[in-house]
Amino acid sequence: MKQRTVGRSGLKVSHLGLGTWRWGRETDPDEAAAILVAFHDAGGTLVDTAVGYGDGTAEEILGGLVADVVPRAELVLAGKAGHRWVDGEGDVDASRRRLLHDLDLSLRRLGVDHLDLWQVHVPDPSVPVEETLSALDAAVSSGKVRYVGVSNFNGWRTAQAATLQAAKTGYAPVVSNQVKYSLLDRGIEREVVPACEALGIGVLPYSPLGGGALTGKYRGGIPSDSRAAAGGRHLADIDDPVTIGVVEAVATAAEGLATSPIAIALAWVRDRPGVVAPILGARTLGQLTAALACETLDLPAEIRSALDDVSAPVIGYPESVR
Repeated sequence: MKQRTVGRSGLKVSHLGLGTWRWGRETDPDEAAAILVAFHDAGGTLVDTAVGYGDGTAEEILGGLVADVVPRAELVLAGKAGHRWVDGEGDVDASRRRLLHDLDLSLRRLGVDHLDLWQVHVPDPSVPVEETLSALDAAVSSGKVRYVGVSNFNGWRTAQAATLQAAKTGYAPVVSNQVKYSLLDRGIEREVVPACEALGIGVLPYSPLGGGALTGKYRGGIPSDSRAAAGGRHLADIDDPVTIGVVEAVATAAEGLATSPIAIALAWVRDRPGVVAPILGARTLGQLTAALACETLDLPAEIRSALDDVSAPVIGYPESVR
């Protein structure tokens, strides 16, 4: 698997990442072990987790595998803090106290002494951004974190965080922004991607398959074991005419290139401007194997252009003013 640098930093990662959001809920430890080994064997290095995934179960499973299955030194561990689920509701707290507490908790669960990349999971308007950023500096200066970033930050928040960090002496620069991005969700192209490119921040897309809609599995209905049947978090609106049109275009491209819709959709987002590594949310080994097929695929220019056209986001004033 090819490697890319994260923004204008020295951090190198595989240009596909492995997400652990489903671990401990839909993916048991044995399946997780098989997924991690296959990802590592394919040359994958970037593994993404968060303190709030599965109420900590995801980190605990990953910690056991890092110790017993894949060498720690051969992985780039990326964590996130400041967001948890409490009684089905999102609890956001990006205070210095919570962030540093979450970091220590993640390190204990993972059984490691540092994270390679640590990100603020969700912006918190109730906390001064300077306080949030001070936690990133403290994490790096303590040796518990090597690089820092943000997640789910819009354009102006991304620019604000990066600019404030750049204005300080001995700062920990913001090197990444992990955001939702796929052929079905291109909203970040309006402001987030331009901000990241201008400030040297790498884009890490999550949900690159539109929550599974771009796999084509919903073209004939809703499978009983699918994300839609389970509630559909991060799943695109599969009944929307625009969604249907994009899904059909991806399926047509896959048929023409004798590959899968998964490979088509991942190859498209993988090679978008500013993108470092799409995060694969595979919950089974079979899903990961299908996703890894995109590594051998280079989309022809005419197919890429057709997909661009059918999925183009609406961009008007003021984003249209360049």
